[in-house]
Amino acid sequence: MRASFKLLATVTRSQPTKLKKPAVSLEHFIQKQRVLGLWREIMRALYKIPSSPTRDELRSYARSEFERHRNVTDLQHIRYLLSTGKSEFDTMRRYIDEQIVG
Repeated sequence: MRASFKLLATVTRSQPTKLKKPAVSLEHFIQKQRVLGLWREIMRALYKIPSSPTRDELRSYARSEFERHRNVTDLQHIRYLLSTGKSEFDTMRRYIDEQIVG
């Protein structure tokens, strides 16, 4: 009977799991949602600008910044990036509001 348990254990270990990535912690999940929220907020603000090279440039800048920090997993660093990203976006939003009005 022990041999059958060993066989079963080796069979189940060798089969690939259905999960592609390991599960993330709750705090990582929350931070990911905040990052996605910031991204959506930036994109909504950018689409208020009429189609122009400025809008394309701002969009590519935002995308490159998000892509550059895509693989950051340290929670403190993620929080720091979010706070600096929000402050940069506030500055960008003032510029966007000037573009819309002017």
